[in-house]
Amino acid sequence: MFGLFKSNPTKKLRKQYDALLEKAMHAQRNGDIKTYSMLTAQSEELWKEIERLESPK
Repeated sequence: MFGLFKSNPTKKLRKQYDALLEKAMHAQRNGDIKTYSMLTAQSEELWKEIERLESPK
C-alpha cells in the first residue's frame, strides 16, 4: 500500500543521462569532439549504473 510513495531510484539517473546526451549532441554540433567524447563516456557509465539498478536480483 505504501509502495505508492516510494521514489523510483533510476528516475533521477535517467534525467541526468538524458541531459548528458543532449550536452554531448550540442558539443558535437559545435565541433568540440573532445567534450563530446567525454560526455558520451560519462553517459555510458551512467547507463551502466541504471541497468545495474534495474536488473532483477
